[in-house]
Amino acid sequence: MAKVLVVYGPNLNLLGEREPQVYGRDTMEEINSRLRELASREDVEVEFFQSNSEGDIIDRLQAARKTVAAVVLNAGALSHYSYALRDAIAAIRIPVIEVHMTNVLARGEFRSTLALAPACKGMVFGFGANSFVLGLRAAIELIRSEAR
Repeated sequence: MAKVLVVYGPNLNLLGEREPQVYGRDTMEEINSRLRELASREDVEVEFFQSNSEGDIIDRLQAARKTVAAVVLNAGALSHYSYALRDAIAAIRIPVIEVHMTNVLARGEFRSTLALAPACKGMVFGFGANSFVLGLRAAIELIRSEAR
């Protein structure tokens, strides 16, 4: 059974209470529950990881390169400036789908820089908690298309 790793970056552990007018009221665990349901219906295993530390995220991605078929990643603010994380994504050579709950291009100039995007297979942003669901769907489709 194929496995997808879902990675949450800095401050995403506070979903549901952090700026609910921007990020909504869904908690990380509620989003995970929706992703588990989708994965179960699609016969895919899903694993979750959250860290506020750039190095921990890089370490987890490197470890995942031999155990997962794809990654769904919301790196939070790291998405806008972390070239170390961008290089880690390129190095693991498995598809990474970058997701953001908000439309980052509409939220200020610094957020329009997307340092990770060139190393990612694709992006989903602007759909709230559904960005994760759409990202997982994209990852599943990529896995299936590569298996053909």
